[in-house]
Parts: sequence; structure tokens; C-alpha cells
Amino acid sequence: MARTNPRTKPARPEARAGEEAPNAVWFKPVMFGFMLIGLAWIIVFYVSQGALPVPAFGSWNILVGFGIAFIGFLMTTRWR
Repeated sequence: MARTNPRTKPARPEARAGEEAPNAVWFKPVMFGFMLIGLAWIIVFYVSQGALPVPAFGSWNILVGFGIAFIGFLMTTRWR
């Protein structure tokens, strides 16, 4: 009769209590997307001399661009 080895590890270890699961596949592209869109927003504002992306915002376009990029930077704190 074959003996089983009690010291063998299971094929798939269970997640320990307190450990969080890795991020979803979409998380990293969305994170970098926010950062790049925010940067592109600011660059477009400067290159177009305030005529784009939203002319009604005026100088607030800079804050909008930084806000979008900031969302991406906040997402980096949750990246695993």
C-alpha cells in the first residue's frame, strides 16, 4: 500500500487571510491610460494656446489634466 507524504504542498495554495488578490487584467492599462490622457490633455492645452481641449474652461484645463493624471497616480497605490 502506498503511503501519502503529509509534507507535500497542495497543488494550488490558498490565499492567506489578510492577503489581497492580484489586480484584474484591466487595472494596469486603465491606470496608465489615465496618466497618459491627463498628460495629453495638458500638452494639447499648451500647444493649442488654450483653444483646445475645452475652450470654455480656460486655464482650468490644466487642473482638469492634472486631475485625470492624479486618478492614475492614485491607482498606483492599489496596484499589486
